[in-house]
Amino acid sequence: MKANKDQIVLWIYRTVLILLILLIFFLLMKLFPFYEGFIHLIIKLLIPFVISMFIAYLLHPIVEQLHEQYMPRWLAISLIYLLFFGGVGYAIFKMYPIFLKQWKDLLSNVPQFVDTYRKWINDIYESTSYLPEAIHDRMDTLLYNVEKLGDGLVASIGDHVLSMVDWLLLVAVIPVLVFYMLKDYPLMKQAIWQWTPHAFREEGKQMVEDIDKSLGGYIRGQLLVCLFVGVISILALWLIGMKYSLVLGALMGITNVIPYFGPIIGAIPAIIIAVTVNTNMIFFVLLIVFMVQLIESNLLAPYIVGKSLHIHPLLIILALLIGGELAGILGLVIAVPTLTILRVIFHHIRLWRYSD
Repeated sequence: MKANKDQIVLWIYRTVLILLILLIFFLLMKLFPFYEGFIHLIIKLLIPFVISMFIAYLLHPIVEQLHEQYMPRWLAISLIYLLFFGGVGYAIFKMYPIFLKQWKDLLSNVPQFVDTYRKWINDIYESTSYLPEAIHDRMDTLLYNVEKLGDGLVASIGDHVLSMVDWLLLVAVIPVLVFYMLKDYPLMKQAIWQWTPHAFREEGKQMVEDIDKSLGGYIRGQLLVCLFVGVISILALWLIGMKYSLVLGALMGITNVIPYFGPIIGAIPAIIIAVTVNTNMIFFVLLIVFMVQLIESNLLAPYIVGKSLHIHPLLIILALLIGGELAGILGLVIAVPTLTILRVIFHHIRLWRYSD
């Protein structure tokens, strides 16, 4: 009798707790306009720290390898730090003027591209005058969407270019943050474990090691593959005389971080612009996209990224679809890393349950 009474009390307690959490969540959603500016400020301030933590996470294994070869830690950190930021800085110094010139040229020609597509749609509209009115209505809608897309694209890109100036100061502190994070990496890990409850400390360490083993290799390999894809695409587009080769090739390399869908997303702008040039350019661009992806999928990815995830492709595609639906491009980028972390966490939870 007492056991049943305790179960009823526990059930009531859990129900009240769930209702209280839902109520708090509802109130926070309703009051969001009052603290939205504060949240955006906090996010803006945290972004340099998040980026610095990510860079430090990528560089730390190299520092450890050099330190294991009897190189002093401060010298290993200084060497990797100078090589990484020196290389990035040199690349930006050499390529930024060319990138900026092509970017401005591309922006100035966006209305011309829209006019070209508008003319094609009008030609199709006139040559299909015999079709039912419902089809013409659809074509009118398509023409309106093309015009709206062109105008919105120019305005959106202009706003983002202006907002980049606000980020320059925050980005400038990233090298400083990375240096101190690499320097104090062991102390940071020790501080985190000290805040971890003793009951979960050993299991937590093992789980973090497994996440690092699965996720770290994938992220580092994927970024290296993206670098190769970007460089190859830039050179190939430049060789065939494609306009905006640096911008389009860099976009193809960046979007390659998204499995399966990334190469398609990155190729679309190059194909759209090639269509406005001539038929031969369309053929060459499609050939470059095909050859680059053939090299990436059969040579680069298997050897550099490998099979570190151990996740079925169907689950990866499902995660990408969910991520894209929830958070757009950002969701596509973080979908696979999030799935990897969740897989390791669920695996350890199952092990803990069976061990009990």
